[in-house]
Amino acid sequence: MRTPTRRTVLVSALAAAGTGLLAACSSDSGSDSMKGMDHSSMNHPSTSAAAPAGFVSPNGPEVVAAEARRRPGPERKVALTATETTLDLGGRTVRSWAYGDRLPGQEVRAALGDTLAITLANHLPQPTSLHWHGLALRNDMDGVPGVTQEAVRAGASFDYRFALSRPGTYWFHPHSGVQQDRGLYAPLIVEDPKEPLHYDREWVVVLDDWVDGVDGSTPDAVLAELAKGMGGTDHSSHGMPGMDTGGGTATPATGPSRMLMGAASPLLGGDAGDVAHPFHLVNGRLASAPETFTAKPGDRIRIRLINAGGDTAYRVALGGHELTVTHTDGFPVEQATAQALLLGMGERYDVLVTVKDGVFPLTALAEGKNATALAVLRTGGGAAPDASVRPAELDGRLLTAGQLRADASVRLPAKAPDRTVRLELTGGMAKADWAFNSRKYDPAQRYPVAAGERVRLEFRNSTGMWHPVHLHGHSFALGADGPRKDTAIVLPGTTLAVDFDADNPGLWMVHCHNVYHSETGMMTVLGYQA
Repeated sequence: MRTPTRRTVLVSALAAAGTGLLAACSSDSGSDSMKGMDHSSMNHPSTSAAAPAGFVSPNGPEVVAAEARRRPGPERKVALTATETTLDLGGRTVRSWAYGDRLPGQEVRAALGDTLAITLANHLPQPTSLHWHGLALRNDMDGVPGVTQEAVRAGASFDYRFALSRPGTYWFHPHSGVQQDRGLYAPLIVEDPKEPLHYDREWVVVLDDWVDGVDGSTPDAVLAELAKGMGGTDHSSHGMPGMDTGGGTATPATGPSRMLMGAASPLLGGDAGDVAHPFHLVNGRLASAPETFTAKPGDRIRIRLINAGGDTAYRVALGGHELTVTHTDGFPVEQATAQALLLGMGERYDVLVTVKDGVFPLTALAEGKNATALAVLRTGGGAAPDASVRPAELDGRLLTAGQLRADASVRLPAKAPDRTVRLELTGGMAKADWAFNSRKYDPAQRYPVAAGERVRLEFRNSTGMWHPVHLHGHSFALGADGPRKDTAIVLPGTTLAVDFDADNPGLWMVHCHNVYHSETGMMTVLGYQA
């Protein structure tokens, strides 16, 4: 059984956190996204953008009906404030944007079947939004400005309200410009009241590459530099027509160049990344001042791993231990053992570890970038590992998503696809012309699908770089019996075909989860036909 100590501490922490208060209430939930919320003194934007003729609207009757089928349950309220603040990364302070004054933002926990009711107060100087990464939720709560809602203006608030229909490890972040590459992210854990796993303790581990506030750098300045391309030609007119991303005007770089040249990884098929992030963090901490997680020898620990980075894949290992993978992207898999895992941006893995006696490094290698992030597991005496430690397990038996099989309980039934949507990944660093099918993102463009279809997405990567592709509002299967995921790596020169059931009506983004690739054009929309 899990120790009650963690739950007691968690509830106390949540109750004390002014920016992440999680408190149950007994009010019934319905389909109205504003029900029970009284913020009349604040400015609320519309919940959705108009859908073109022939497509389901984000707040249309089909969306309302789909939400009702999820049988919304007891309400869990959370208050979030997006604000400018000073963050301590462990001996190094930076000015950034965050949810409150902590990095990552306060972890949000709720139970399967709950209705999550979150009020976002925007104290930033720019518009913003909240996207609930990995959740199959009602479309008008998906948090994409210009598609499912208007951006939340500076000084305004917005009420997100939706049923939680699957347990698992998720996270949330803006879908506005490159704001995700600041401090605006936090874990969202949906607990299963009938949890089949047995463990003593739990550790949520959020990985991130960091540039904001370091020597004058900002993500907007990094985007402006990258948008010029490697040839130096100005391609800064990368904005998305008709869409208010909330990112504001990209400012010229005031710090050093952050364009990364020569980063390479065989695991990623060559080019490892575009951005030279100066820091890599575990739970908001530098490797020189790592978070320490304590346990007793013999404890069974569930570790929930989340890659919240903007441009970095992480290879993760726990020194002296083997990892038993139980879930990826919130869905259970047939358990498999590994010494190391590779996580692209947006991916999540849950693992179980029976811990030994001593002090052990949890190391996240920034794949191809010759840098590491670190946290420490302590079960006994001994000196803490050095910040530069690289456990042998990093070069041991590596597991990737394609090697996993979905647990039988979540495996998609065998069925031929009713429709195939072909998305060629195109572009490159030279001109910063990342796109799908050589067409930069236009929010008015729709790839149609129909409710009830089995849809195949065929990603053909003709670029020289890997891309973690993410589908909103659904999960897909990697192959006939492969794992259920919402984010998957597509290596250069390869084609990845994934299948999903079109059972959640609305307008849904598909995009590369490299935030700089998506913001220079590698995004599009799947639209349910009305």
